[in-house]
Amino acid sequence: MSYLVLARKSRPQDFSEVIGQRTVVTTLQNSIKRGRVAHAILFSGVRGVGKTTLARIMAKAINCQGGVDNPPCNRCQSCRDINAGASLDLYEIDGASNRGIQEIRELKEKIRFLPVSGAHRVIIIDEVHMLTPEAFNALLKTLEEPPEHVYFIFATTEQQKIPITILSRCQRFELKRVTSGELRAHFTRLAEREGIAIEAAAMSLIVREAEGSVRDGLSLLDQVLSFGEETITAQDVIEVLGLVNRQVLHRLAEALLLGQTGVALAALAEIFAFGMDVKRFGADLLAYFRHLMLCKIDGCDGLLDLPEEEMTALRHLAEGHNLATIHQKLTLLMRLVEDIRHSNQPRLALECGFLAIIEAGNVEPVADLLQKLDNALAGHALPLPPVSRPVSTSVARPAPEAATLAAKPPTEPPAVPSTELSTPVPPPMSEPVPEAPATQPSLKPLPEPSLASLPAAPADFSKRWPLFIAELHHQRPWMAQLLEAAPCERRGETIFLHFKEASQGAILKRPEHERALCGYLRDFFQEELGVACLAPQEAPDLDQDETRRRRQRLIDDPLTQAVVKMFGGGISDIRLGKP
Repeated sequence: MSYLVLARKSRPQDFSEVIGQRTVVTTLQNSIKRGRVAHAILFSGVRGVGKTTLARIMAKAINCQGGVDNPPCNRCQSCRDINAGASLDLYEIDGASNRGIQEIRELKEKIRFLPVSGAHRVIIIDEVHMLTPEAFNALLKTLEEPPEHVYFIFATTEQQKIPITILSRCQRFELKRVTSGELRAHFTRLAEREGIAIEAAAMSLIVREAEGSVRDGLSLLDQVLSFGEETITAQDVIEVLGLVNRQVLHRLAEALLLGQTGVALAALAEIFAFGMDVKRFGADLLAYFRHLMLCKIDGCDGLLDLPEEEMTALRHLAEGHNLATIHQKLTLLMRLVEDIRHSNQPRLALECGFLAIIEAGNVEPVADLLQKLDNALAGHALPLPPVSRPVSTSVARPAPEAATLAAKPPTEPPAVPSTELSTPVPPPMSEPVPEAPATQPSLKPLPEPSLASLPAAPADFSKRWPLFIAELHHQRPWMAQLLEAAPCERRGETIFLHFKEASQGAILKRPEHERALCGYLRDFFQEELGVACLAPQEAPDLDQDETRRRRQRLIDDPLTQAVVKMFGGGISDIRLGKP
């Protein structure tokens, strides 16, 4: 007699032997006990989870004559005939082979007759989604009002392809993937029954490859049992099934995270030397990084159905890296796996992709960067070291634009009152500047007076301003850099800072920064001075004519025209530096 594979030898014969699917099994048993069996039942789910098996058990239970509390009994004549495939009251049809309207018409003719030996006729249509639309339409009326002695049981892996008119007339049961624990216990029992021992690591590999399918797992187990001796190791399973060694996969993932280029390329060479399929290798590597990502997310450990030793290794590797880094590398790997599917040189594509992933470096979360920026901007609240005078005068001269603005005479009589602060004056620069408490009143916004309406600045202001910036560099480097980039002029008791962009002056306009700057000005100039930050549109008296003339001279320059003509292009933007 020919060998009977495990998938057929171990097929469940009653509800108690079904692996998993406890909810579905309980519902079916109760419907039989209470006489509430629907005339049309649909089992859906992925391959190998027990759809056809449950359909056959249900057919036996409907016609069981054993009188037991939980049919089927597998001892009565009806059960024995169905187990032997000789029952005249059970029609099992393959929807892929009998999908036309003619086959459905013949089926409708057969079910008109009463059952031969049992109480009911049971029609099982496997892969029912393969029927043509015409066949579904022919079955529709019979399915809605079948004869009292007929039951329909359908099985499908693609429920979405079945017309809604058929689905609405069926009682639907969605079968889930079988958990790793149930598969491991079931496969271990079968291996012991065959007299072969399997290491725990080897069984974990078989369970992982089964992916929740009992039939797929039994096929793999059958293949491994044929290869191994009395004891099957994890290396035996890797060689027989052509899997990627988990240790090599762990070493490769660690190298990509730590930036170890040599280790990553060596692991890739080892995998290719083994003859691993590139598509399978990419899927395994993506799954490994997905597991690492889930290890970093609180509450997601339940999504990983893995052996405990593998979970320990994943947690240990994930501890040294943040979630953003792992997510970034997983995203790059997904693009790489998609690219190698269309590449003529998959190994070269993988090597270049690994280099790009390693060079990407660690990613720092945006929230952390923003926090560091806030801390840097809030540095004015820290105590300042005392500054000794006099300050060295070996400082660069002011920029021409700043000198020009400082010497520009007013054109209108003064009409704006002086600006005063509503908060206490900051201490001198030689003392620490305490941070203002939350209850302290904020600085009143400075008015936007016309520059020409204020009295002229003191004659020595333009000479002392660079010295002030040089001293400020020791206290507030970022503030000094902003002041260096902004031409300034003094009108009365107010210093006007002209910024090229409004965003540059936005930081200085914050009350705490403006208060600190006024304190530094008072300490250096020994006067009460205010500050006004102006954007280009807020400074109408800047010399725009000269800027336009400079731009036009650059456009009309023969060299510029020659370059434009040579490349057949055009001038899109002109940026001017300091004259």
